[in-house]
Amino acid sequence: MHALPHDHTGARIKRLRLERGLTQTALSDLSQVPYSTLTKAEQGVKPASPYVIAQVARALRVDVATVIGQPYVTELREDQLDVLVQPIREALDVYDLGADPDIAPRPHRLLADDAEALLVAIRAGEIKQAATLIPGLVLEITTAAHATPSHEGWLLLASTYRSAYDIASKLGYGDLAAIALARMDWAAERGSSAALGGIYRYMRALTYLRDGQYRTGQRLTALGLNILEQADPGREREVVTGQLHLGAAVMAGRSKDETLAEDHLAEAERIAAGTGEAATVHYLSFGPTNVKVHRVSVLAELDRYDDATQAGRSVQVPKEWPNSRKSHHYAELARAQMWTGALDASFENLLRARKIAPQQARYHQTVRDTYAGLEAARRQLPDSFLSYGNWLGV
Repeated sequence: MHALPHDHTGARIKRLRLERGLTQTALSDLSQVPYSTLTKAEQGVKPASPYVIAQVARALRVDVATVIGQPYVTELREDQLDVLVQPIREALDVYDLGADPDIAPRPHRLLADDAEALLVAIRAGEIKQAATLIPGLVLEITTAAHATPSHEGWLLLASTYRSAYDIASKLGYGDLAAIALARMDWAAERGSSAALGGIYRYMRALTYLRDGQYRTGQRLTALGLNILEQADPGREREVVTGQLHLGAAVMAGRSKDETLAEDHLAEAERIAAGTGEAATVHYLSFGPTNVKVHRVSVLAELDRYDDATQAGRSVQVPKEWPNSRKSHHYAELARAQMWTGALDASFENLLRARKIAPQQARYHQTVRDTYAGLEAARRQLPDSFLSYGNWLGV
């Protein structure tokens, strides 16, 4: 049998617990995680859910990234992605220095085309390509915005900072993602965009979701919805508003508030009926399909895995949907199926997630934890399963 990775999430929880001199009972009491759930996670019998990870991290006074082991430095080095992180950090750090005299920016139209291509690459799952291009583009657009300040220039810079956030998040660099988000807000304010202000609150709320700070996340989504009321009526405002409701639904689901989660899903569904599929409006992938996909996620967060699996089977993903969203959906569905004992179906969806967006799936926490759960649950593992684990680096 292929050995469970020594440094899986449960093993890290155990190590962190012992470093603080806590018994399993003590950590269970501090985190409000059931004792049996905690012991199974530490043993690798069952993977810790995002809710459990967040509760344990708060109890141990560490960030979630420490518990789940991000960023995955060894794999990043193998893929030659680690060397791309520092240039992104440096590009984000010169936001307020004005125009760089050594940079002659191209016309706005050409910069906008490149920024759009970058958004497309990220949603296609081409993380390495995007990470390679983003530093130079951020520097050029930063100089352009300072040299000839305009509404369009600042909004283009905000959009490019948003792309930096997407890349940092997918690679597991939470600190860098937070910096990129702050830069996005800074530029969006100068461009006076209520829509981008709403998107910023949505993305910032997601960082609090990952850290288990649901109340703060809910306050941010509420603020985002209020800001959007200042935007001009139209499809753009509707799409961003609907996406905020979807984020709030997952937030409520993870905090085990089923009624609130359903209220947000219902409102997003109502909005999506009017907008239709709007995958390219700020590249949020909003629409009826995204509402259905988020329902699967919410049901899983509520520990209703059978219902999540059933809902997931009914989702028909459009061919034109971004690969990043497709891969994420199949990873979420695989997690729910693993918890119901549908191990073969779960692994099939992990394979789908990898095939559609391999660079994203390799660094996706749900993919890695679901694989670990499947590995612990099976006695006989096919060669393809072992190969998948080697690819993940576990």
